[in-house]
Parts: sequence; structure tokens; C-alpha cells
Amino acid sequence: MKKLLPLLMLLAGMIFLPSPAQADPEDIAAASRSVVRVVLVAREGERVFFVGHGSGVMIAPDKILTNAHVIEPVREDQSIVIGIIPSQGRKSYGGKLLSFSPANDLAVIQLQNGRLPPATIYSAKPADGASVVAIGYPASVDRAQGLQINDLITPMAPVKTPGVISGGRTSREMDTLLHTAPIASGNSGGPLVDPCGRVVGINSFGSLSDGNDAEFGFAVSAREIMQFARNANIRPRTTSAACRSAAELSREEEKRRSAELQRQAEIDRTANAEKQQARQNAERQADVEIMTSRENHMALAALLLAIATLSAGTGGILFERGKRNPAIAATGGALLLLTGAITAFVIRPGLAEREDRIAAILAENAPAQNNLALSFNGKNVCKLNTDRSRITVSELPQIELQWDDNGCINGRTQYGREGARWSRIFVPNSEQTVSINSFDPQKGEYRTERYLLGIDAMGAARGIRRRYSSKACTMDADKLTELEDMQKVLRQALPAHPNEVLVYECQSASD
Repeated sequence: MKKLLPLLMLLAGMIFLPSPAQADPEDIAAASRSVVRVVLVAREGERVFFVGHGSGVMIAPDKILTNAHVIEPVREDQSIVIGIIPSQGRKSYGGKLLSFSPANDLAVIQLQNGRLPPATIYSAKPADGASVVAIGYPASVDRAQGLQINDLITPMAPVKTPGVISGGRTSREMDTLLHTAPIASGNSGGPLVDPCGRVVGINSFGSLSDGNDAEFGFAVSAREIMQFARNANIRPRTTSAACRSAAELSREEEKRRSAELQRQAEIDRTANAEKQQARQNAERQADVEIMTSRENHMALAALLLAIATLSAGTGGILFERGKRNPAIAATGGALLLLTGAITAFVIRPGLAEREDRIAAILAENAPAQNNLALSFNGKNVCKLNTDRSRITVSELPQIELQWDDNGCINGRTQYGREGARWSRIFVPNSEQTVSINSFDPQKGEYRTERYLLGIDAMGAARGIRRRYSSKACTMDADKLTELEDMQKVLRQALPAHPNEVLVYECQSASD
């Protein structure tokens, strides 16, 4: 039994060992938009020869990063031309060699007469055991599918193969990442991405050198890529934010909302208890004030009645003594005093006034109410809350926001009301990204959700967007209704989850 114990513990450890985070399909699909097939062809008279192909990834809208060995034949033979075949759409493009570095097996191709969605590079080092996905065009898959040359120059989706970073080992010649994602010839130059679709390396070669497909791959690291890009005067889009799955963010937001609801419930309970206590205090105060006032009025009435009686008696005595004028004055005074006594008794506070008195006391002691929505009017500085964000393609730690309580942002963009929030959906013509920006003036929370769409989905979104013509801020009710209706239709056309979520907490710039 003692000999079996270590084995059982080992098996238990294997069972409960945490597995690497799984990639989100939407993020890998978004990353695939930036992957291209790099085709080399040579002309001899009227004949066209297929020389070979590799993969590449856009690091700028018109710049493609690939391996130096993929396009090395172009440097050796001027008759060879470069063709760039995107992963979607119906167009292909020409390419021109722009920068070449065999020392770290990297090269940049200038895309001619076109623009494609650029990828984002993860500038930090991925952890050992981290999940990765290789994206590219392995020749073994092309052969298995029986693809011909015409097929290779037609846009098609790249192959995606998952794996993990293995052992943290690197090659001697350059900084590389060893990984287990299956690659083959044709994957060269294609990206190795993390679960959020950010490029962590460029696949370069396999662990076998006899031309066969390899079980292990080496990818040129992001550190090498960034240095190479700087030398080539290219500034790719980068981020160092850790990758968080959409499911993880959703769970954490649900916990946050649940905790917020609990806090609000506790606040409401405290407020209700304070209201009840204030009501009880007001009731006691009102009862005391009413009873005191009634007693004072009745005492005054009794006093006036007593004085009136004495005055009337005095008037009678004076009349009997023949002092007519003083008697009349005393009798008149008695009547006035009697009238005052009756009036004091009649106008004494009644019990029916109790609720009005309680309401007046509560209103007098009520705390001042703050209009939170108006406190964010004007210029605000909004800082990114990384704990509540899922950063995949952006790194904007702070933004400035000019807010108007009619839903106008920065004096030029009209937002539509959406419950407690105001939102605007942006569908640009120059990139394949739909952004939903929203602001909650009660909480001072600004939120950006980005959807990285394919060509067809982006075309559909642009078609919906064209239904709304006005672009400036407006208070026209019909225009606002038109904007809000358009955005409802747009939301229905978008995927269930955004690729990126940025949550900003705003503070008035005057604070």
C-alpha cells in the first residue's frame, strides 16, 4: 500500500492539473482575417510556373510579415513575383519585398493596391504551457484536398491548429518559442496566436529537418518581431494585457453585479430603516407639537373666557352704580374676550392635521439630493479599469470625454438612449470593426465593445448603418428615434459576444 501511495498521488495530480485556457473561436476567427497566403510564381514567356507558397500576417493595413526563407527565391530570381491571397473576399493582390532579415528569418512585403485588417502583437512573453493556435496554409492539407494552382490563388480560410508553449526552449540563432501546435511546410510565415488572437510568434521551422512535417514547431518570438519592425520603421499594433476569456469576464461581471445588488439591497435596507426611524421620530414630534398646541389654545381660550367673565361682571356692577359708559366699555371688552376665547378654541390644531405635520417635519429634515447625472456634464477624464476589461487589440489607459445630458459626446456625436445608458454604434468604412460605445451618466461609466467581423458580416452592418443619415448632435425626437431603432437592428446583426470589452471609470475634470 505504501508503494502505491506515491503513484495514486501522481495520478490525482494529473487529474486535477489545470489545463491551459481554451481559445475563443470568435477571437481566432478574427485573427484569421489578418492571415494571407504568400504565393510565388515565375513567368517564362506566356507560361506561369508555381514556385511555392507560405503564409503571412498583416502587421499594418498594407504590410505583411512573413519568413525570410519564404520569399528568398524572389531575391535570387527577378522573374519571380509575389501574390498575396487573403483569407476572405474575392480579390487577390500583388506584393513587393520591402525588408528582409535572414538572421531572424523575417521579412516584410508591401501589399500593393489594397488594405487588409492588421493583427495585434502580444508584446509580453507567453507563459510555459500557455495555449496557442497556429494559423496558416500547410501544403499537406492542400495536397490532401487535391487543390490545384487555381485553388491556391483563390481566397480561402486558413487552417487553425491548437497546441501549447512547450518547455520555454529557444533556438541558438534567434529568440524562438517552442510549441506543440501542428505545422507543416506552408505554415512558414504564418502567425502563432494566443487564445485572444494576438500574435505571439511567427512560425518558422519544425523540429525535424528532413522535410517531413514536424511534431514540434519553432516560432520567431514577438521580441524579435518588434525589433525587426522598429528597424523597418513599422509600428504594429501591440498590447501587453493578459488574455482573458469572454466566459471568465462574463463570470466576473456576474459576480460584480451580484455583489453590487447585495450592496444596493443593504443600502436600501439601511435607507428603509432610517426612513422608518425618521417617520417614527416625526410622528412623535408631530404628536407632541399638536398636543402642545391644542393645550396652549385651550388654555388661552379658558384664560380669555375667565377674563371675559370678570369683565362682564365688572360691567354689570358699573351699570348698577350708574356708570353707564364704563359699564358699556367693560361689557364690550367682555364680548371681545369671549370672541377671542371662542376663536382660540375653534382654531386649535385637530388630529386630522397630524399627517400634514409629519410630512412637513420629514421634508424639513430630508437630506439634500445630489443629481449624479448632471455631475458628469462637461469634460471628464475616464481611466481604464483593467480588472473589468477584456483587452485583445487595444491599449488605451485613459480617454477624455465631453458629456452633455442630451446625449451629445464631445460636441459632435449623438448617442441614443438605451435604458439608463446612452450608446452609439460605429460602423467605419475603412476597417472591419464595429464598436459600441456607451455611457452611463448615473455611474460615470464609459464602455467600448469591439466586434472584429469578417467581410460579409461587415458589409451587412454597413448596409444597416446607411439607414441613418444624420451624424451631428441633435435634439430632434424623430432623429433620435431613428438612431435608436437603427442601433437595435444593428445589435441583432452582431455576434453574441464582442471580441474586446473596455470599461472606463470617469471623473469630472473639474474635481
